[in-house]
Amino acid sequence: MTKKSDPLSVDEMTEAADIFFPLFSIIDKRMPKGSATEDTLKVMENVAKLGHKLRGDKLEDERKERFGFNKEDANGE
Repeated sequence: MTKKSDPLSVDEMTEAADIFFPLFSIIDKRMPKGSATEDTLKVMENVAKLGHKLRGDKLEDERKERFGFNKEDANGE
């Protein structure tokens, strides 16, 4: 039985890299020229935090809309 703390297999590393590197590239392409990899990783962490917040806000808005809390009346109020 594999435990969470066991070393990762080649397949598991490949799967993780297939997810990580496209995301890293999105941030790296937007970084100033000459930025260090460490800087890109720090920015990536902050962008991920913002992405999670935006996702949470969107999900909260969708929940509220289902119950009619955000509906505007015909006058836009």
